Amino acid sequence: MGVEPQGNGFSVDGAEEGFISDSEAFASVINVLDGVRMAPSLVAQVDKEQYYYLVSVVNPGRKIGPVDEALTVTALKALTRAVFKIDIMYHGALLNNIFLTSIWDYDLETRNAFLELITTMATLPDKFLENCLHVLLCNFRPPNWLKAPFCHSKRWLMRKKEVHSELHLALHCITTLVPLAPVRLKCLIEKLMSRVTEDKYIMVTYVEGLLGLEKNEIGKFLGSTVMAKVVDLLTDLDVNIPWEDILQEEQNKSVFVIELGDSNQDDEHSSIKQNGVLKCNVFADKLDGLMVVVCEHLKSCADTGCLLEGFDRLSEIFRRAVLKLHKSKFTQFLIFYACSLDPDTCGLKFAILLTDIFVSKDEDPDSRMKAVAYLASYLSRAKFISSSLVTSILQRLVDWCFEYCQLQESREKMISPQADRIFYSGCQAVMYILCFRLRSISDVPHLKQLLFHLPLDSILCHPTLDPLKVCLPLIVQEFLRQASAARLFKKPMPYFYDDSFESEFSKAFGGIERLDMFFPFDPYLLKESDRFMRPNFEFWDNVRTTYSNFDGDEVDDELEDLDVPNFPDDAGGYEVHNDIDFDNEDDIELPMSKMSITPKPSFLHPIATNFSQPSLMPARIRPSQSPPSPRQGILSRREWRG
Repeated sequence: MGVEPQGNGFSVDGAEEGFISDSEAFASVINVLDGVRMAPSLVAQVDKEQYYYLVSVVNPGRKIGPVDEALTVTALKALTRAVFKIDIMYHGALLNNIFLTSIWDYDLETRNAFLELITTMATLPDKFLENCLHVLLCNFRPPNWLKAPFCHSKRWLMRKKEVHSELHLALHCITTLVPLAPVRLKCLIEKLMSRVTEDKYIMVTYVEGLLGLEKNEIGKFLGSTVMAKVVDLLTDLDVNIPWEDILQEEQNKSVFVIELGDSNQDDEHSSIKQNGVLKCNVFADKLDGLMVVVCEHLKSCADTGCLLEGFDRLSEIFRRAVLKLHKSKFTQFLIFYACSLDPDTCGLKFAILLTDIFVSKDEDPDSRMKAVAYLASYLSRAKFISSSLVTSILQRLVDWCFEYCQLQESREKMISPQADRIFYSGCQAVMYILCFRLRSISDVPHLKQLLFHLPLDSILCHPTLDPLKVCLPLIVQEFLRQASAARLFKKPMPYFYDDSFESEFSKAFGGIERLDMFFPFDPYLLKESDRFMRPNFEFWDNVRTTYSNFDGDEVDDELEDLDVPNFPDDAGGYEVHNDIDFDNEDDIELPMSKMSITPKPSFLHPIATNFSQPSLMPARIRPSQSPPSPRQGILSRREWRG
């Protein structure tokens, strides 16, 4: 390739008829670089002018046309051959322009010339490796001026794909040629990770580029570095979405219809479809975009047969960064989605991981309680988990609880929610899972036989521990209702009438973080990424209960929008009712139209929180269109912020 010299350009001795060849350009660049390799006071004026002209040609901020771009390509190719002449001390201005270059505005030939220069410079011993890796990582980000709607045009989507592919190739070449490159690259990925304040499109594009490294050969060198930093970013955004902000627009309303677990995506009143529950929250919007990118990455891994390796990394990250983070609302759905892509392997491994953490004496109590809360929510909500696996996990949980009860036989008969909090969390998990799964397990004869032989009655009616008094009343009631309808117990069970959402005992074993009401896989609220979760998610209104033929006739229209139980207004205390016909719907008017009970903001210290007002975690909220009916008793007694 050659180029016509422009005015007072490089020294181009030997150029014929205004045309300079590549070899002549190379010689000219060598002369220009050599001309300034001395103290500034000794540099001739003509050499200084030619050097600064070269600097202007490699200028990241200038707009260039076809002729200027050809000149830039020639200069970049000449510099590639002359990299051994570039000196940090004498050519600082030139290096500064090179390492600030954005390739998004260049055509293919110019991008290739620039990336070839960067790759060559990176191989120079002890000189430019870190700078070259830095500029390549920075180029995963699009220009700052690229905003919506331009960022969604076909032209720019194609350009993004091309640029990321070229950057991946350049990084692969460098890590292959330079043994220290992967180590330096790891450090830079950690330093250059996006912050929560960054523009959404720039953040999402950058993360998309980084995740592409995992599918490249570089992923073997980087290990879990990229995914770990991405999950850290997700959790940073996640914890910046307080439930108070979700309700901010409605805080002056006195009554709300709380839509939790509504599986009808096309509902004209759906706040996610129509307005978006978290639409006004900038952190939720960014998190939503990132969840789409990461889910697409996981789907790509599954399609190419490398999901298992990525899942193992994600499991380690989950245990380190997500499991102990009680305020995470959406990030955990990454592993939920990954499990749905390979239920037989990944789905099984995740369930076993959580169970092992719960039963391990080496884990701290909070980790064990959070693990079993994750397990209960996961087995209840994951459509892709078989009844056989659920039964197997239930057997392990029940066996652990039974052994715990046996150790308490000689203890003084006094309920101690805080001391036995791990036991109560296990009991509540068992009951919660069975609220969702009892009917499906009972439909399989050998699983039903296994379940019905578990010592559930010995555990739940233990005279000292008495978990039916300590666990959340609404879970206890729904479980007992289904268990009675299924005739799970051989003897009459106490029935717990209580219209309260929580009890003093449940608050005590839940602790400051209210782990008694922690169900991390409650209905998903992010609009864009919802499409990945919804097909695999079990909503309460689709659950087949033991007391219902599931023909749709039993669901009251007024309760369609609830994912919490409804209780009779005259609910009383704790007593044994042998005369209740549990097969008669008229005798028990405790329909739990939808179940989703993770708390809204009750993660504060009790001194700073009014626990006399029970709090729910809203999934979808809209103002009530009319005063509540008597059957909406739980809402009328729990008006949000009203």
